[in-house]
Amino acid sequence: MNLKARYGIIMMIEIQKGRDTMGTVYRVSLEKVIEEFKLETLYLPGPASEIYLTSADVNRPGLQLAGFFDVFDHERVQVLGKSEVVYLENIDDKTAAERWDCFFALKPPVVVVARNLTIPKYMVEMGKKHGIPLLMTSENTSTFLASLISYLSVELAPRVTRHGVLVEVYGEGLLLFGDSGVGKSETAVELIKRGHRLIADDAVELRKVSSRSLVGSSPENIRHFLELRGIGIINARRLFGMGSIKNTEKVDMIIKLEQWDQSKVYDRMGMDNEVTDILGIKVPSITIPVKPGRNLAVIIEVAAMNNRQKKMGYNAAMELLQRLGMPEGGEENADWDTF
Repeated sequence: MNLKARYGIIMMIEIQKGRDTMGTVYRVSLEKVIEEFKLETLYLPGPASEIYLTSADVNRPGLQLAGFFDVFDHERVQVLGKSEVVYLENIDDKTAAERWDCFFALKPPVVVVARNLTIPKYMVEMGKKHGIPLLMTSENTSTFLASLISYLSVELAPRVTRHGVLVEVYGEGLLLFGDSGVGKSETAVELIKRGHRLIADDAVELRKVSSRSLVGSSPENIRHFLELRGIGIINARRLFGMGSIKNTEKVDMIIKLEQWDQSKVYDRMGMDNEVTDILGIKVPSITIPVKPGRNLAVIIEVAAMNNRQKKMGYNAAMELLQRLGMPEGGEENADWDTF
């Protein structure tokens, strides 16, 4: 089997994996978290690579350590700050030991002490008794919480792999869709030559990192590679330099490329608010017809700048209608071929 055929099979596998794992609960190893945040290990019941986190939520267990155990999410990372530590230092040893015992018996996945605080009495002892990993960070509690939640939200986000190309143009993340052979990869190369950046070609992994945001990236084994018909596989980073690539990017707009259809009426005003639903998030979309003579790279650059203007509250089509003394949406009754 030649390299091109093998590359094509890899693309299909990545896309199929994305389709098959919709709704899957994702996980990240404690080892990756320790490396990411440079955490100090106080106690591990086993190899960190075999301990997994499955929830992006993080909790400060003040109520639990005060004796309220009725409501507790045992999948959340537990972070102890100064308030929790000082509180436990000011109660008698017997009560503190009981609280630690009850807390660790709830089986949280890991407990992290912030600000390099002195380890509370009985904490390590009870952690070992129940087999709970204990870690420490020098960071401020609030800073660590924010960073950890952001990291886990990406690592554990719902995801799907789609066939397309993701590029960054003037700071806007543009996801190009279209049939095979329509020119997505060729357009990406032209955009790279014009100073923009490639995130993913052919297989784009999309993650829902919040209720409003999609972040795209490339599967690691094909990252930075492009397929150009007639040339073959190229490595964008090696060919165009580090400034031509980026690992991840938020998806701001979807551009659908399709062969020009003479019988189809395309939007000429930009008043249509088309959206595409991916993982429950509605992303602004436009359709660009492709035919010889159209400079797709320039058109996509303009689309990126225009999308940014719309997000900032300016719509050129609406201003034109106002200047012509027409109500919004009046273009339906106008003969735009006279312009």
